[in-house]
Amino acid sequence: MAAARLAAGTGLVKLPPVTFVTGNAKKLEEVKVILGQSIPFQSLKLDLPELQGDPEDIAKEKARLAANQVKGPVLVEDTCLCFNALKGLPGPYIKWFLQKLGHEGLNNMLMAYDDKSAYALCIFSLAIGPDFEPITFVGKTMGKIVPARGPNDFGWDPVFQPDGYDQTYAEMPKEEKNKISHRSRALALVKSHFAEAGYVFE
Repeated sequence: MAAARLAAGTGLVKLPPVTFVTGNAKKLEEVKVILGQSIPFQSLKLDLPELQGDPEDIAKEKARLAANQVKGPVLVEDTCLCFNALKGLPGPYIKWFLQKLGHEGLNNMLMAYDDKSAYALCIFSLAIGPDFEPITFVGKTMGKIVPARGPNDFGWDPVFQPDGYDQTYAEMPKEEKNKISHRSRALALVKSHFAEAGYVFE
């Protein structure tokens, strides 16, 4: 079956369900809640290479690689935590910094700086199939890095406090976080794209 084809006589692109590539159960849970029934999708864990470079370029290349493996439409996500004092680092490498240093280590990286401001960046990249150029959708939430507070079960959420709130991501009710998070902002753009693009699902 072709990854994407025109539905007979309609001019609309007909797709199988989108494969969201992740092995992270917490991330999948958030995406399911935010997307609801708006886009038919399934999840799949793939071993994609850990790429380096600009976050958007990384997300696009991951989407290309995933679409080639899945032979159909894929959605991949790249998440960054960017410290303004460090000119955007750790950025796309936050996963490895967190693994090696922990929450306290992330705070220690900013010890010498007065500027604790940061932003959470989420980039979704959609490839409709192996022969399609990926499209990216970027969500950004401004905030600051604080000593860890809240449940320690989802990445760097305990050290990121979004602007306008006195709670970290980890302390916030899930419904509240999902209204303002970098992931929800990027997914709102994904939903808008699907609503406007004229895809129909098999």
